[in-house]
Amino acid sequence: MKLRHIAGLSCADLKHDWLVSLCMVTSLVAVIAPLLLLFGLKHGVVSALQAQLVSDPRNLEVRMLSSGSYDDAWLETLARRPEAGFVVGLTRSLNTQADLYVSGSQFVDGAEIVPTGQGDPILAGMDVSGLEGRAVVLSAQAAKKLQVGPGDAVRMKVARRLDGQDQHGILVVTVYAVLAAEAYPRPAGFVRLALLQDMEWYRDGYAVPGLAKDEADGQPITGAKRRYAKARVYARDIDSVQALEAVLNGQRIETASRLADIRNVKAIDHLLSTVFGVIAGTSIFGCLMSLVGAFLANVRRKRREIATLRLIGMNGAAITTYIVIQALALTAIAFLIGIGVYAAVSRVFNQLLGSSVDTGGFAAQVTPAHVMAAFSLTLAVAILASLWGAMSARRIQPAESLREI
Repeated sequence: MKLRHIAGLSCADLKHDWLVSLCMVTSLVAVIAPLLLLFGLKHGVVSALQAQLVSDPRNLEVRMLSSGSYDDAWLETLARRPEAGFVVGLTRSLNTQADLYVSGSQFVDGAEIVPTGQGDPILAGMDVSGLEGRAVVLSAQAAKKLQVGPGDAVRMKVARRLDGQDQHGILVVTVYAVLAAEAYPRPAGFVRLALLQDMEWYRDGYAVPGLAKDEADGQPITGAKRRYAKARVYARDIDSVQALEAVLNGQRIETASRLADIRNVKAIDHLLSTVFGVIAGTSIFGCLMSLVGAFLANVRRKRREIATLRLIGMNGAAITTYIVIQALALTAIAFLIGIGVYAAVSRVFNQLLGSSVDTGGFAAQVTPAHVMAAFSLTLAVAILASLWGAMSARRIQPAESLREI
């Protein structure tokens, strides 16, 4: 018998015995919908927590607490590590500040001057290929106090004490861009490392062009050595923070990071996954046993009809196909209904969670990949249960139908 004939006969039988079919579909929906909702909540909570971690660059940062003396080769070696996402040298803390001003009423005293480059997480993917020489990216707070925007000129004053006299050098820098307010909360200017290095050399007493009055105003710049007290170090992703921190600690560099927060999120993910796995496993096992019982009872109830089908020429493989097709049809219908129930209930959940300040970022959500995986698992359970019933049906002999005549 051809497959299309077997499929037509299976569907006709389900339609004729619609009440039993409805009961089996309902039992499947009672398992599918709650599991989808539970997984959606679990995935939504973990995704929201992970998104909060990734969206804050400070969670990727591994701060060097102790100062040392590092050269360009050390920075390049660290930057090439697979765990590293962004590495740039940093001068001594006292040399990372400068006064920014436009006029007497537009100024920022002691603004942070931060070295940056392409790939800086704080700059959130900003193209800084044009950030060269005397260009600066201002934080929103600094730009607000200075009342400037991209393209405007700002004066940077760098003070030093040389030979008992207070001196200062002034650079005119151009605003390259302004960061979003949430990107950096303090008044700051982000510049290329070379400019920050010039500031340090100037404060160390060297005659830095552009800052010193002339070549005699300090030691010859040729004697300055390019060394860094620390570095700004960021991991490639949140999963690389621990490994990157271990690399620095292995070099006896004291560090600090938000590794504890990352571990908390991973612990929550593991806990929720374990809880969901136990509940899902128990539910799937119960569903499997329920379906097996339903198919076995259905085979016993239709023993005479199956024997008649065997009598008119359906072999064991055809009987198995007949029952499996019924299981697949019932499962597909139940899954579609379960998706509909999930969509309706999750919308209510999301509205309730969205109205709460504490859980505003959480939402029940599943991706198309999750839906396909759940559908495949449901079909697998249904096929397994139907094969169990088919084994019983294959043992029915054609002669049994003749005994009923």
